[in-house]
Amino acid sequence: MLNKQLLFTALAPAIWGTTYLVTTEFLPPDRPLLAAVIRALPAGLLLVALTRRLPKGDWWWRSLVLGTLNIGAFLALLFVAAYRLPGGVAATLGALQPLLVAGLSTGLLGERLTRRTVLAGIAGVAGVSLLVLQSTARLDAIGVAAAAGGAVVMATGVVLSKRWTSPAPLLATTGWQLVAGGLVLVPVALAVEGAPPASLSGANLAGYAYLALVGAAFAYALWFRGIRALSATHVTFLGLLSPVVATLLGWLVLGQRLTPWQLLGPAIVLAAVVVAQRRPLGRTGADNYQPLTTAHRATDAEMV
Repeated sequence: MLNKQLLFTALAPAIWGTTYLVTTEFLPPDRPLLAAVIRALPAGLLLVALTRRLPKGDWWWRSLVLGTLNIGAFLALLFVAAYRLPGGVAATLGALQPLLVAGLSTGLLGERLTRRTVLAGIAGVAGVSLLVLQSTARLDAIGVAAAAGGAVVMATGVVLSKRWTSPAPLLATTGWQLVAGGLVLVPVALAVEGAPPASLSGANLAGYAYLALVGAAFAYALWFRGIRALSATHVTFLGLLSPVVATLLGWLVLGQRLTPWQLLGPAIVLAAVVVAQRRPLGRTGADNYQPLTTAHRATDAEMV
């Protein structure tokens, strides 16, 4: 059961690894906030319409907070970093997220911060750096701030998502967060980028549709499903798979070359992910993992 949960959750960062390719090859230039809005809001509205569930009580403001952290602020910062930084720099800064989640989980979730987790997190950053960081990469202050800020807000959102587990069906809560994040982004996008382009090409529409349906609705449902069932720290280590997928797509689709050092990167990343998932000897799975409730299993079975 645990292996199945990990595999389903790992699909989300694998899908997100395609974002850089889709952004650079299919989307109009210099419109990161528009891309973030179109990725989040239509997907959220679709899920809310399908589930016909609205938040109740505290879950109105919790959905706004989680949607802003996990979706709104994170997607805006992600696309700003993607446009202003080489993918390698953005991915390396994003690889700090497991260490951030591990630290936050110690105080907010009571998870034990182990030496194994810290070493795996450092190895993950090193592996991603070898994989995607180039000596000729130029740093942009705004891009660096966006990438680092994205790691911080996503780490906070993951930990709070684990702390505030909703009794509502998974697809409903995913929809609430996507709608909240999208609505937060709309005025920002209009203020910064102005009105959307008068016309979009077929490639633009295909790129936006992929990001909304696959990159948001499907991937975020898998991600939040994993957060409900697994340790928050273990889930975020799976996010290290995203730059691996991005680099492989660059090699396969764009014809980018990989150096021997870059080939070593995926091996280190995968080793870090595997080591991070191992439970300390003498502890049971119940210490680190929370099984899905019967209602959640039924909802997830329908989804997958």
